[in-house]
Amino acid sequence: SGPWSWCDPATGYKVSALTGCRAMVKLQCVGSQVPEAVLRDCCQQLADVNNEWCRCEDLSSMLRSVYQELGAREGKEVLPGCRKEVMKLTAASVPEVRKVPIPNPSGDRAGVCYWAAYPDV
Repeated sequence: SGPWSWCDPATGYKVSALTGCRAMVKLQCVGSQVPEAVLRDCCQQLADVNNEWCRCEDLSSMLRSVYQELGAREGKEVLPGCRKEVMKLTAASVPEVRKVPIPNPSGDRAGVCYWAAYPDV
């Protein structure tokens, strides 16, 4: 149990789709310029996740759905010019980049989701 159980869909928690962050992560990973409107959407959607403990959980869920949508296999490119580990770190760093607080960072990296250091999400 603990704070993470608050973010479990099985307990009735509604996971945020984070569509703005999804678009931002895809664009950033291939080195494209991210439009300001997309950055704003991502920032707002992440800030709208009321329970700060669930922000990284929702980003992790979003990342898994992007992998699924794009048919990403382990260790492969997710998109041409975009490796899986780059997309993962990009997604994990969204709170830091968008200045949205999270209580569960990765080691000494305050705004990076804890799962950035894990083998694969």
